[in-house]
Amino acid sequence: SETAVTAADAILAGDRAAYALCRPSGHHARADRGTGFCYLNNSAIAAQRLRSRFGKVAIIDVDIHHGDGTQQIFYTRPDVLTISIHGDPIDFVPFYTGFANETGYGAGEGANLNLPLPAGAGGHEMNAALDTAIAKVRAFGADALVVALGFDAHRDDPIGIFKLEASDFGSVGAKMKSLDLPTLVVQEGGYGIDTIQDCLDGFLTGFKA
Repeated sequence: SETAVTAADAILAGDRAAYALCRPSGHHARADRGTGFCYLNNSAIAAQRLRSRFGKVAIIDVDIHHGDGTQQIFYTRPDVLTISIHGDPIDFVPFYTGFANETGYGAGEGANLNLPLPAGAGGHEMNAALDTAIAKVRAFGADALVVALGFDAHRDDPIGIFKLEASDFGSVGAKMKSLDLPTLVVQEGGYGIDTIQDCLDGFLTGFKA
């Protein structure tokens, strides 16, 4: 979490982009407990830190698992938009959360968007979901962006069910860059040790283009 805070402080100081190489992942951790091998929610901590300057913050989570902790933390708040693109929980962990009808509650109604994708989804499906996410961020009027960047959507990830190539993460990076917002990238999952570098190279190449 200190890494995420340091990256957030760089954005607050005026940098347009920062990358927080966090381990372990954090997006399953909730306000009241750790879960899913996550103990502190790095993306949520970073987003809250950014709120000290930015009126509205958006989080786009592309880890293959639903960002259930991030959703829970901000579910009743209208100032942080949470978006998660992930394996459909109808047949993928965590099974009980991440459905499209979870849209926020109370003051947070409409500030949560889940975009579940079926097993076998590849770059085409990811790009379509990202287009929906980008449109939602623009409509929300976000002033800053947090990208919860998981690489476990890669086809060779040992616990993944998607079929993304490393080059597909270039499209992820380019679409995030297209928002033209101060952007904090927080590392989430990715367990194919031999593929992570290529995925990150792809993302950064797309983001810098």
